[in-house]
Amino acid sequence: MNTQVLSDQVLLNRYLSGDRDAISLLIERHSSRVRDYIRMMVKDRDVADDILQETLIKVVRVIDEGRYADTGKFLSWVLRIAHNQVIDYFRSQKSARTVSESDAGYDMLGTLRFAERTIEDRIVSEQIEADVRRLIDFLPDEQREVVMMRYYAGMSFQEIADQTDVSINTALGRMRYALINLRKMIKENNLILS
Repeated sequence: MNTQVLSDQVLLNRYLSGDRDAISLLIERHSSRVRDYIRMMVKDRDVADDILQETLIKVVRVIDEGRYADTGKFLSWVLRIAHNQVIDYFRSQKSARTVSESDAGYDMLGTLRFAERTIEDRIVSEQIEADVRRLIDFLPDEQREVVMMRYYAGMSFQEIADQTDVSINTALGRMRYALINLRKMIKENNLILS
């Protein structure tokens, strides 16, 4: 059987008819894209693998419970579940954020353990990214979602529009307002992003 020719819907129907291999083929077809999306969002391979597993378990559970309504956008639906899992992960991490000495780049004597300029640049860059990511958490849900999809998942505005079931103009508008709000928060918090 040539599985590349079979559509997602055909594989889904085969799975629902009792062909247990069909769901494996369907998941295998899209798992790389979903994994890449999650990794871009969380920036941690192990965490991304855990979230991928949770996502795939939820996908199969929803299908088994008969709650999946096929709209011809199976991958978009799976990516939306993955996105929600990532948001849940960030929310759970928000309350438990602590920084160890090694994370901060200091040894037991309080001196910087990195001496090279390139490492310093990386630390500054990571700090800026962390500051911006914290500010993104304060955006309204719709704006935060568009920013995460665009900058952390590398999705096009058309893909974002399809995923969130809005027009491309609405997706662009949400991004515009998100950027306006981020600039305002950067100014209010006196952050220097250079």
